[in-house]
Amino acid sequence: MGPGEDPRGRVGPLPTTGLDPETGYDDRVNDLRGRAASLLIGLATAIVIVAVTIIPFLSPQWVAFDQGRAQAAAWTRYTPDELRVATDAIVADLVFGGDFAVQVNGQPVLNDRERAHMADVRSVFRGLWILAVISVVVLVAASRRADRSAMWRAVRGGAIGLSIGVVIAGIVGFVAFDQLFELFHEVFFPPGSYLFDPATDRLVQLFPFAFWDETAMVVGVAIIAVCAVVALVAGRRAAAYKAIASGPDLVAVPDPGS
Repeated sequence: MGPGEDPRGRVGPLPTTGLDPETGYDDRVNDLRGRAASLLIGLATAIVIVAVTIIPFLSPQWVAFDQGRAQAAAWTRYTPDELRVATDAIVADLVFGGDFAVQVNGQPVLNDRERAHMADVRSVFRGLWILAVISVVVLVAASRRADRSAMWRAVRGGAIGLSIGVVIAGIVGFVAFDQLFELFHEVFFPPGSYLFDPATDRLVQLFPFAFWDETAMVVGVAIIAVCAVVALVAGRRAAAYKAIASGPDLVAVPDPGS
């Protein structure tokens, strides 16, 4: 027995735990979970945008167009038909799988080092496709969240963040493309495996430096354009769901005939 209103010694009601009945966590944990989810959704959005935007630039139409601007025929001394046979086979092996053993006039287009490098490039692309699939799953799961407004805000944030990153990379590439190109290869490929001589190696003759310079610039612009569209749509959807969530509750009106 103890003092107080309660004979067992308690002087008032027990303090509330402050737990969210839906999640079972307090506000601080819920906030951290929300931020982590938003970060994951934003990252998934950026990965999907990059993957989707790159696909058209693997098409024979784009490759042929930019090879023409980069004068790949002059570098390789192939006829237009020979250039198409060699290039289309290499790109097909890159996208769909193959050994990069295409021949022109009975001679292998690529040597062993070049074929090994293209196999490494394919591994990088496969990694991107796997990440893209995982990201799509993340976005589909996120679309089922109760707070749809927060989900769309995270998508918008991912698109804006990616566009800012691309702009920064573009500025750096404009003043130091060689160094940026070298850094990219150092990160994703074994040391020395990507170094070729334009005077003798077909791979860099088929895809000269000018090809990569221009393609990288156009891909960057395309990514920014896609990001702008995604950010605009996501922003509108976020605002719409927020308006729905903050709107007045509907009140049931009795049936006059009842």
